[in-house]
Amino acid sequence: MNPQWKNFLLSELAVIENDGRIVFAESQSDQPHIYPISDLAVLSVSGKDAAKLLQGQSTCNVFEVTETQARIGAFCNPKGRAIATFLLAKKADEYLLVLPQELLEPVKTRLQKYVLRSDVRFADRSNELCLLGLGWSETAAEPLFAARCVDGMVLISLGSTPYRTLVIAEPEQAENLWTDRLGQGYAPGNSEDWRLLDLLAGIPWLSQATSEEHVPQMLNLDKLGGISFTKGCYTGQEIVARTHYLGKAKRALFLAECALGTAPSANAAIRDRSGGEQSRGQVLTAISRDGICHLLAVLLVSDSGEYDLVLKDHPEISLRLLPLPLA
Repeated sequence: MNPQWKNFLLSELAVIENDGRIVFAESQSDQPHIYPISDLAVLSVSGKDAAKLLQGQSTCNVFEVTETQARIGAFCNPKGRAIATFLLAKKADEYLLVLPQELLEPVKTRLQKYVLRSDVRFADRSNELCLLGLGWSETAAEPLFAARCVDGMVLISLGSTPYRTLVIAEPEQAENLWTDRLGQGYAPGNSEDWRLLDLLAGIPWLSQATSEEHVPQMLNLDKLGGISFTKGCYTGQEIVARTHYLGKAKRALFLAECALGTAPSANAAIRDRSGGEQSRGQVLTAISRDGICHLLAVLLVSDSGEYDLVLKDHPEISLRLLPLPLA
């Protein structure tokens, strides 16, 4: 985290915990909120061959990314398993990859292997750029992943239930935005609250534990416009395309909730309530709040559309599936 931004948040009475989470005093739930984002980071990709290199490594069509259009996507290994998911935005001649902090260095190292003699430069911008989230209840007309550049900041629309915007800003811009929005009636929000909103929206952020576990369709990236089936070759493309052209994927991403005070770990097994040891899927990510656990899970798709699922380690607690707003 940028030291100037960190000191500013501390001056705003934030508590920065040992695991990096940023916490404020409670605020009214019906207020619009502005959130500092601590679990994501920014990797910059620049140079005249940047788009070409990214196009050959990502599931989305990089040439569709402009200053007014961001994209979600994934980098895959040769077996078609997603190493990391990302949001890709563009600012002037620079591409900005927003991805989980813990996967930035592995992704950067892997991408650098494909540079060879290309004019491509990578930079971890985590200590230079700040990530913020804006959220309020009103719906808006901006489509998903629409982008804008405003006063040097990049803004990306993340849907309308509730309406949310991801902001990439330099420290002084972030401070000015924070101060301005608080003056408009916004309240500071906790970083973990933003992570929960991402989860509830079905944004499939990966972690070290879930990296290289799932093909992109299992993460609903096809439904989010994060896979191009016409762009040509990229690493893992053969497996991703085969999954698409053979018909519906056998597994998909689901949102669920259960009465559980402690969130299950990533990859925790899910099975049928009727018993048996055969796995029906696994947890991708989970957050527990006030005795209710919300989770994203990669599950076998039921032909009947009926599910009666439990966590393997908590067979007495039912999982209730919820609609995914962005799917």
